[in-house]
Amino acid sequence: MIVTLLVAAAAAGWVDAVVGGGGLLLLPALLVAAPQLPLPTALGTNKLAAICGTSTAAVTYARRTKIDWGVAGPSAALALVCAGCGALLAGHISPTVYRPIVLVVLIAVAVFVTMRPAMGLAEHMEKRTPLRRGLAVAVAGGLIAAYDGLIGPGTGTFLVLAFTTIVGADFVHGSAMAKLVNTGTNLGALIVFAATGHVHWWLGAGMAVCNIAGAVVGARMALRKGSGFVRIVLLIVVLALIVKLGADQIRMG
Repeated sequence: MIVTLLVAAAAAGWVDAVVGGGGLLLLPALLVAAPQLPLPTALGTNKLAAICGTSTAAVTYARRTKIDWGVAGPSAALALVCAGCGALLAGHISPTVYRPIVLVVLIAVAVFVTMRPAMGLAEHMEKRTPLRRGLAVAVAGGLIAAYDGLIGPGTGTFLVLAFTTIVGADFVHGSAMAKLVNTGTNLGALIVFAATGHVHWWLGAGMAVCNIAGAVVGARMALRKGSGFVRIVLLIVVLALIVKLGADQIRMG
């Protein structure tokens, strides 16, 4: 069980650092390898590992690339609150309610990214209008952050796409901003889960070490290989999320 979770944590850190979606690996691994954990405790333990990886990736990006703090900063601050609100609802809302909605959104995202091969390969600064900046903060720091607190898988991917489509970031800079916001969402949710006793601290700490290692490698690889590489990983993660959620939907009826 421990080996499986440590490997999953390292892989999740890499995926999260490149384009987000590490929860696709880590949360199911927790639920399978540690079935005795209640869902809220699995979510809280996942957040403990994830915040270590996302914050490490955020620092790595911040040191090596330029970040639009005017968008990322307010988004991260709002995300801290909204993710906490989402975490308060975790365990009270059945996945059958929101799983079909997320599945449809992911399919639309896959089609959209595939049909626009040039999207995210270059920055479009002309999109950085005050209206679009405000919309990006509301979507990333509000809507997506609340979803992350509630359940989470795919959050980083949604954040990258939000910054790419709304304010014209390329995939590398969009991923850099996403890491900052994702750190806020993880912290907000972790505070709530910890306050309600839903964190397995020893298990989460061990997973956090591996998550950090994966995050460092992933962030450096994304910065070195550029937006084209990030786009490919993004499509792979989105398709994997579609398969995972689709299989869950079929299994649960």
